Amino acid sequence: MPTRVHEFAWPDRVVVGTIGLPGGRTFYLQVRAGTQIVSIALEKQQSALLAEKIDEILDQLLTIENNPFSVPTSTPIELVDNDQLEAVQEQFRAGAMSLGWDPTTAQVVIEAYPITDVDADDNDESLDENGPNETEMLLVRLPVGTARAFAKRTREVVGAGRPICSLCGYPIDADGHICTVPGAGGQPRTL
Repeated sequence: MPTRVHEFAWPDRVVVGTIGLPGGRTFYLQVRAGTQIVSIALEKQQSALLAEKIDEILDQLLTIENNPFSVPTSTPIELVDNDQLEAVQEQFRAGAMSLGWDPTTAQVVIEAYPITDVDADDNDESLDENGPNETEMLLVRLPVGTARAFAKRTREVVGAGRPICSLCGYPIDADGHICTVPGAGGQPRTL
């Protein structure tokens, strides 16, 4: 089964952004190089974990004597990207993802694979827009400064969701919130 690889060795732009209102947002990892744009859907938790693990890799590299990879300790101001997503055409919804470090190019490497249907019959020749049984993957290589900026923006996007209820710790919806207040005899309370 052939795999269609959407590869970006030195992307012009790589961001996580959302479409929709808090509580109903869809998260996208969007990568652009020239006129090629790929957008894959992510879960909020995948986005948060991706940012966390990228920062962990970069922070570990900082502990190497003389920091041979010129890893920045914070986001370089010239790499801050607060623009909206470009036109989104979802390529696939991410399932498995991997994250690594390539010391030969001093880049963080992100790989994303689509969610697979475990119930699909392996003998079934399902046809989709990519052809018979073709799979896809996204491969993105990020220079260290871009990776730091990507992680910062992703944390901000994830944190821009619904406010958290100070009583129960769950998100408050725009149309109200019902929670069980601890110590109130289990009685629901509408906020």
